[in-house]
Amino acid sequence: MKASLDCYPCFFLQALKCSKIVTSDEKKILEILNEVSLALPQLRFDVTPSEIGRDVYHIISAKTGVKDPYRKLKDEFIRKALSLYPDMKKLIESSQERLMTAVRLSIAGNIIDFGAHAKFELKEDVERILSQDFAINHYPQFCRSLGKAKKILYLADNAGETVFDRLLIEELHKPVIYAVRESPIINDATREDALLSGIGEKSEIISSGCDAPGIILKFCSKEFLKAYSQADLIISKGQGNYEGLSDETRPIFFFLKAKCSAVAREFGVEEGSIILAKAHQARAR
Repeated sequence: MKASLDCYPCFFLQALKCSKIVTSDEKKILEILNEVSLALPQLRFDVTPSEIGRDVYHIISAKTGVKDPYRKLKDEFIRKALSLYPDMKKLIESSQERLMTAVRLSIAGNIIDFGAHAKFELKEDVERILSQDFAINHYPQFCRSLGKAKKILYLADNAGETVFDRLLIEELHKPVIYAVRESPIINDATREDALLSGIGEKSEIISSGCDAPGIILKFCSKEFLKAYSQADLIISKGQGNYEGLSDETRPIFFFLKAKCSAVAREFGVEEGSIILAKAHQARAR
């Protein structure tokens, strides 16, 4: 998925929001916004939004010296998600369709996003998504692929959402490699976030090698690319990973909520829709 014109004001607003988290010094914030403003026109227009986001957040880190500006928020939402874990686990265990309930919860966790201009109330939004209709639903194909799969690669998105991923991993009943970001960017999940969420008890954790807010294969490590090429089922969480992998031919299933107009338009759905889409069958019919 290539960046659209809508992405540019979005990244500018993200830079403002992130800068305010790091500092209250308005002069420093203005310096950051000026540098982002100068950088955006120089970036190639035919790249993914994740690649532009990588450059924008690198500017913020370089100007402030803060490598993980969302650390406190990430910890907060991991704690909040863990507090919901016992009730969500009971919900799965009492469900007549355990796997589908776990899938829904995994997608519900995708609301925890401080990059996209999404406002959310965690508990209320999770409850809403559990009864929301899918705009695209390739669950039968996913089940068939899961039944045949021997090597599963699970691409993480956000910290806190990682707890919801854990619930799904526990229902897959197969070995899973869980891939996280190489280093902090926005509130995307790193190894530390995955471990705090209990993922290490359920799957092998590897770094993608990529420091962008999404999988961009040219920036990924050899270890990740090997796991990616060998996997016979890939679960890709969130918009950022979709943006980087939308044209790939691997056996990928995209799990996400469409949180911005650009992604919604790409899928042919309304903004706010929930999606379980198989690669190359991703647009709504």
